[in-house]
Amino acid sequence: MKKFLIKECKLEDVEKIKYISEKTFYETFSNETSKEDMEIYLKDNFSYHKLEEEVKNKSSRFYIVEDKGKVVAYMKLNFDKAQTEPGHDNALEVQRIYVLKGYKGKKIGKSLMEKAIEVGKTNNFDYVWLGVWEYNFKAMRFYE
Repeated sequence: MKKFLIKECKLEDVEKIKYISEKTFYETFSNETSKEDMEIYLKDNFSYHKLEEEVKNKSSRFYIVEDKGKVVAYMKLNFDKAQTEPGHDNALEVQRIYVLKGYKGKKIGKSLMEKAIEVGKTNNFDYVWLGVWEYNFKAMRFYE
């Protein structure tokens, strides 16, 4: 099995995260929504400015995965007030794991989940949690 480099994201990686966010979200959900709704969602949620603010947030961590210098996946972790739902004191949220389609099936998601658990243990969080859309069956199978 090939090993991919996982490293913490830096501000200069925002454009790469934007690209992966838009591409993977479109690949995953374009059959579920109209083109217009997709464009609005991508613009609202994955603009450079919004992603830059997320990377700068002290209660979030981004990890990128590289293959020969090319970013092919990333993960976003949240804690404290950056979590997307209340009621998770001293917990770590896995908000996103996005992997380019051509890299799925290469155990990158598994490696990122292991990294999330490592971050949780290192920082003494009580547990790691995530939410997934009820119709994203592939993701649910993966997380199970």
